Amino acid sequence: MGRHIQDPKAIFSEVTADYKALFGDDLVSIILYGSAAGQDFQPGLSNINFMVVLTENGIEQIDQAFGVVTKWRKRGVALPLLLTEAFVRGSLDVYPIEYLGFQRHHVLVFGKEILKDLEFKTESLRLQCEREIKGKLLLLREAFMESNGKPKALKAILKEAFPALIAISEALLYLRGDDIPPTRREIIRAAAGAFEIEAGVFEVIIDIRRGSSGLRDGELVALFKGFLNEMQRLSNKIDSIT
Repeated sequence: MGRHIQDPKAIFSEVTADYKALFGDDLVSIILYGSAAGQDFQPGLSNINFMVVLTENGIEQIDQAFGVVTKWRKRGVALPLLLTEAFVRGSLDVYPIEYLGFQRHHVLVFGKEILKDLEFKTESLRLQCEREIKGKLLLLREAFMESNGKPKALKAILKEAFPALIAISEALLYLRGDDIPPTRREIIRAAAGAFEIEAGVFEVIIDIRRGSSGLRDGELVALFKGFLNEMQRLSNKIDSIT
């Protein structure tokens, strides 16, 4: 793999040309989403994610994109999310947390802006928040036991679990009608204040993901147990959200 892409905007024109050459008028939009579209982007660490929106005819021809996808993966771009506008509109009640995240963290690269005006049903969003929090809590406990307390395994589990926590926190703040800050650290602090949980545990995990925690291996078990405790407290509060 070559040098890390320092600024995703630098590849917009080439990405657009590649997909336009493949799909022509069946290409509706290309959208950069996730951390690469915001202030938390870290070259070489953050994923570069593109949503490629196609017509119904185009989505039936996605095998045409094998070569282009391989080319960009070699340059550090994640597998694209390939979908249609109808699919987006028809799945807002199933994946409201994900689409809220797309809406909040995206840059339109090419074509039609399909995310800006999405609206979310309160009950669908609340139910998914509850399902995600309680499901993640069960999986985290299982992973904790499977790790046998090994530092490398614990770090990997925390790093993998954290993006979902950010997405859930954004959704919970949205349900309360609170302003949602632009960065992960600010989101965690806002959610902690709103739901009376301890922000410090989660901020240490941010530092672990950035490689700057300074946490000793012997302290990881205590951190993980603290993480589980705060997730349990958040789980207990979810039923009070209307």
